[in-house]
Amino acid sequence: MRLPLFLAFSAAAVFTVAAPALNAATPPRVGIANVNQLPQPLPLPYDTAANADAQVAAAKARARKNGKKLLIDLGGNWCPDCRVLAGIMALPTVKAFVARHYELVMVDIGRFDKNLQIGAQYGIARPAGVPALLVVDPRTDKLLNVGRTSALADARNMTPQALADWLAQWV
Repeated sequence: MRLPLFLAFSAAAVFTVAAPALNAATPPRVGIANVNQLPQPLPLPYDTAANADAQVAAAKARARKNGKKLLIDLGGNWCPDCRVLAGIMALPTVKAFVARHYELVMVDIGRFDKNLQIGAQYGIARPAGVPALLVVDPRTDKLLNVGRTSALADARNMTPQALADWLAQWV
């Protein structure tokens, strides 16, 4: 049986509009328009003395246990974009969103001269820029954001909402 053309289009429109976006969560509302409104001083988020391998292993185990994604932030305290991202992730709405969906681990890679084995496990021998965020499915240990790990390397020139939206697309 053939449907009249207008009914076929109407049905297609209903299914197209009603279909939820895949792999996306409602992003948190940041509430500030630009990074200049972040609380100062910006955080120094990376522990330069931490055992990165142990931190990542523990975060991966927690992520697997709690049904969350693993979020590995590779960067350095010298990096303004890394500090801006850390400042945005410290905002209450973003912090709560990240805690609900991710196990976050901050890995100091120095000046691209330490802890590079963390990214290498996921095919990132040397990040193209920092911060480099690796979104990992802890059940399969697969990198989910292949080709987009350094998308936030220009964080200081992005809006805080754009950064929150980027985080939301992977959950």
